[in-house]
Amino acid sequence: MTSIDQNKTYKSSNKPPDPRDKTVSSGDTADIFADLEATLDEVADTNPRIDLRNPDGVKATADLQALLTVLHAINSSLLLDDVLQIVMRKAIELMQAERGLIMLLDENGALQIRTAYNLCQEEMMEEEFRISNSVTSQVAATGKSVYTSDALSDERYAQQASVVELHLRSIMCVPIKDKHEIIGVIYVDNSNEARMFLKSDLYLFELYAQAVSGAFRNAAHYDSLLRLKKYNESVISKSPIGMVVINERGRVVTINSSALEILEVNVETVRTLGDSDPPTMFLDLLPSDQQGSWQSMINTALVTAEDFSDPRYFHNTGYVEKVLSTKISSISALPQGDNGLIITIEDITEKVVMEKYVILSEKLAAKGEMAASIAHELNNYLAIASTNAELMGMNLDREKYDKARFNAKSIVENVFKIKRFVDNLMDFSKPEPEYISYDVKHLIEDLLFTMRVQPRFKRMHFTIDLGQDIPSLEMDVGQIQQVLMNLLNNAADAIEEKAIKEQDAGKDVKREISIVAHYSDRTERISIEISDNGTGMSEQTLAKVFTPHFTTKKGGHGLGLSNCKRIIENHQGELTVKASAAGGTTFAVILPRLRTTPTARE
Repeated sequence: MTSIDQNKTYKSSNKPPDPRDKTVSSGDTADIFADLEATLDEVADTNPRIDLRNPDGVKATADLQALLTVLHAINSSLLLDDVLQIVMRKAIELMQAERGLIMLLDENGALQIRTAYNLCQEEMMEEEFRISNSVTSQVAATGKSVYTSDALSDERYAQQASVVELHLRSIMCVPIKDKHEIIGVIYVDNSNEARMFLKSDLYLFELYAQAVSGAFRNAAHYDSLLRLKKYNESVISKSPIGMVVINERGRVVTINSSALEILEVNVETVRTLGDSDPPTMFLDLLPSDQQGSWQSMINTALVTAEDFSDPRYFHNTGYVEKVLSTKISSISALPQGDNGLIITIEDITEKVVMEKYVILSEKLAAKGEMAASIAHELNNYLAIASTNAELMGMNLDREKYDKARFNAKSIVENVFKIKRFVDNLMDFSKPEPEYISYDVKHLIEDLLFTMRVQPRFKRMHFTIDLGQDIPSLEMDVGQIQQVLMNLLNNAADAIEEKAIKEQDAGKDVKREISIVAHYSDRTERISIEISDNGTGMSEQTLAKVFTPHFTTKKGGHGLGLSNCKRIIENHQGELTVKASAAGGTTFAVILPRLRTTPTARE
C-alpha cells in the first residue's frame, strides 16, 4: 500500500501530527493535509475505483465495458482448454494482477491446476506456481471468496511460506459456480504495493467469476460431446462391420473403412455430406447391375420405416463374388437435420464357404459309409454266386449234373437278390420331396456362388437378370438346385464343345451364359431361363432331349434331363427347351408360386 512520505519530520513522535492538537502550528497543519491529499491522489491513480475526483458512474461503466469485452473474447471458443486460457489471461488483464491460476475440481473432488499465467501473459507450469493451498481449498469448500490487501500483515496468511517467500501483498480467490455447484476457483495475487487489490476489485472479480462460469459449463458440455463424437467415430472406423449412413435422397453422410473395403471402393472417390464438393450418391459406389437391387431394398426401408435385412446378399464386384449380410434401418436427426438410413454390411463369404465345406464333407462321409455298406452286401451275394459258378464247372467236369443244377439255381437266386437289392436302392434314392417356402433369388445366387469357382466356369461370362419382385415359392430346395445345376453344366459342356471347334478354326472364343428370372402376377408363376451360346441342338435333338436314356454326349447315360423334367413336373411346373438367340440353347423352368393338390407322382 502506498504510504505517506517517511522523510517528513514532525514535532511529536513519528506519527503524523493530529490536526486537532492545539500545539501544532497552522503552517504545519497545512503541510500535513497537503501530504494526505497527495497520498490519496497517488492511491486513486493506481486504484481508480476509489477515485473520488470522477463521477461515481464513470468507472462502473468502464468496468462493465471491460467485462463485456472479456466475455466476448471468452465466448469466441467452445474448447475447454482455450476457454481456460482466455479466462485466465483476461482475469490478469482486468484485475492488473501479477499472477493467476484456475483450479477445477476433478471427479474425486480434488482441486487440479488447469492453467496459470503471469502478468506478461505467459503461461506458467504447475511446478512454477506456488500458492497457499489453504486459500484455494477454503474457497472451494465454503464457496466464499478470500481477499486480503496486505497478506504480509494479515495474521491469517503472514506465516505461510508461499506468502513470505514471494512477498505477496494482495490475494484474491473466488469460487467458480455452475448454478449452485462449485466447480473450481480463480486465484490472483500481487507482490507490488502499487497494484494492491481493494474491496471494489473483489466485487468485480466475483462478478467476473460468475459471468465466466457459463462459458466453462458450455465448454465442458462441448468437450464431453466432442469426446463422445470422437469415441463414436473411433468405434465406427475400427468396426469390422461396414457402416454407411445416407440421407433420404441417397447421398452418403458417413461411410467407414470396413464398408469401403467390403464394397471395394477407393476412399478418395467418396465425398460425404458436408464436404465442399457435392456428396456422393450411395448407388454410384455399386456395380451398375446391382444398383436396382439396392434401390429396391432402400425404398422398402424408407416406405415401411421398418428394418430391412438380407442375410445372404450376393455381391459381385466384377473381380470376385462375395456373400454379404445386410441390414437397412431408419435413422432420424442427421447432422443436417433430415432423416435417412443406416446400412450395415458384413462380409460372410468365408463363413458361407466353410458351411458348404462342412456340409459337403458330411455328405461325402455319409456316402462313404453307404458305399461301404452297399459294397459289403453285394460282395456277400457275389461271393456266393462266384463260389457256385466254380463248383458248377467242377461238377460238370465230373458229370455230377444234379449238383451242377443246384449250383446254377443258387447262382440265379443270388443274382435275383442282387437285383432286388439294387431296386431297393433305387427306391431309396427317390426320397419324398420336402416342400418349403424359399427365395428363388437366393437359391440361384447361392448356386452361382458355388459353381463360379469351379475351373470350368471361371472362363464363363455370366449375365444375370433377376427381377426385383420375385416372391418365395414352395419347392424342394435340393431338387430345384439339382435341376439348375444340371442345366448349367449342360450349358458349359455345349459352350466348350463349340469353343474347341472355333479354336481349331482360329476364331475368337466367347463363353456366355445368361440367367433371366421374372414373375408374372397374372399367372402367379416364376420363369427361370438359362441360355448359352454353345453348339445348339437340331430339331430332332430338341424333340428327344427329355427322353430317358437319350444323349448326345460320349459316355452319357441320358438320364439327367429326363430326371430334371420329372422333378419340375412333380413341382407342378414345366421344363421347356428352344434354340436361343445367341445360337445356342435356352431352357426355361416354369414353377407356380404355390402348389395345389399333390400329384400322383409325389
